[in-house]
Amino acid sequence: MQQRSSVAELAESLRKEVNRYSPGEKLPSSRALVERYRVSPVTVSRALAALTAEGLVTTRPGAGAFRADRPRDPAPRPGDTSWQEVALSVETAGESVPRSVDASGVLATLAAPPPGILEFNSGYLHSSLQPERALAAALARAGRRPGAWGRPPVEGLPELRAWFAREIGGPAGVLGAADVLVTAGGQSALTCALRALAPPGAPVLVESPTYPGILAAARASGLRPVPVPVDADGVRPDLLAEALRATGARVVVCQPLFQNPTGAVLSAGRRREVIGIAREAGAFVVEDDFARRLVHEDAPPLPATLAADDPDGVVVHVCSLTKATSPSLRVGALAARGPALERLRAIQVVDSFFVPRPLQEAALEFVGAPSWPRHLRGVAAELHTRREALVAAVRRELPELELRHVPPGGYHLWLRLPQGADETALASAALRAGVAVAPGRPYFCAEPPAPHVRLSFASVAGVGELAEGVRRLRTACDEVLAAA
Repeated sequence: MQQRSSVAELAESLRKEVNRYSPGEKLPSSRALVERYRVSPVTVSRALAALTAEGLVTTRPGAGAFRADRPRDPAPRPGDTSWQEVALSVETAGESVPRSVDASGVLATLAAPPPGILEFNSGYLHSSLQPERALAAALARAGRRPGAWGRPPVEGLPELRAWFAREIGGPAGVLGAADVLVTAGGQSALTCALRALAPPGAPVLVESPTYPGILAAARASGLRPVPVPVDADGVRPDLLAEALRATGARVVVCQPLFQNPTGAVLSAGRRREVIGIAREAGAFVVEDDFARRLVHEDAPPLPATLAADDPDGVVVHVCSLTKATSPSLRVGALAARGPALERLRAIQVVDSFFVPRPLQEAALEFVGAPSWPRHLRGVAAELHTRREALVAAVRRELPELELRHVPPGGYHLWLRLPQGADETALASAALRAGVAVAPGRPYFCAEPPAPHVRLSFASVAGVGELAEGVRRLRTACDEVLAAA
């Protein structure tokens, strides 16, 4: 049984049991609960913490858990929030962007599925691929550093900024620590960049298809996403130039390496062309380099970042440690040159003040330890194995789903469904069959050219679950595609 479901089930059992105790009476010991319910001590601790948060239980260090003295608060009277429909819908003069924000595409990769559902839709490494022990050791060492719990510089720790500068700028050293801001993960950095570089109501050019989090961040910032199609070599420069002329946009968001969801890598011939087109139009290129540390072991040498080839400050670089480590290591970076950097800094300070110092210290400890390159090598080997297993299973079991590109990096495959197929119905049928997949519609900011699904191979336990997930998806396809 998955731990999150075990915690919920134990908490519900204890919730009923607590009613049999008098206020102040001691509950069974944690050891007794472990033996009775056959769960781990961690599960017992988390279930008791849930009851404590509800006011049902109090805990005393060294003494145990007791029924709370005060009775549970009565249920509050339901309020009338219908007035909010008007307040949230009224447009101000000149407002041209809808105020509602659709976060469903982002939530699809964040929400934990029900127990027993295989996660082919997540954007994070399975726990078996996360360096939990190394991170725990780094956090313990970081917590003992002098000043670790004090206030950090708002731009980030100098040593961590310098590390990111080397990673982004490459061996030529084109970036310095002063060009980098430490952020609370990649999504925060993207949002900060969009808010800093474009005024509300302005157009922003995005790849089509693209990561739904980019679309949600743009719309939440009052911007209008405009699509620029992607092919096997990345974003198309001819259409990018045309879109810049037609819209007057001053921001382009691009994922040059293992693009989400297509897996495309911006070709060598297009790299300078994209930067040059943006420079001529007076536009910034926000480079979302989310997957550089998710390269597979059979990949050719990686190209440098766009930021490393840009002396004029056209590129604003975004990267993060999160994808390659843990969803909770939300430490990333923004790199920029010129006045844009001060604008980015001001937005970040207003939004969040700074990234918590213990987290920055832990990140610095981790990337400076021998476990960091060892972890990356292990992830590269495992992702390659999983990719090959999923590709083989899809081609064997799901031949009607077209796989046009097998990426040598990242964590997903992008599959085109037969024309006329209902991808939403397929995703629903897949969930009923026991596997969660991501339908393609949220990846487009305009009408999609065809139905798609995205399958992640990083968020399951191993190749066995990949094979089982494809088998379950076959069941869903038999149910849905026959009617297409």
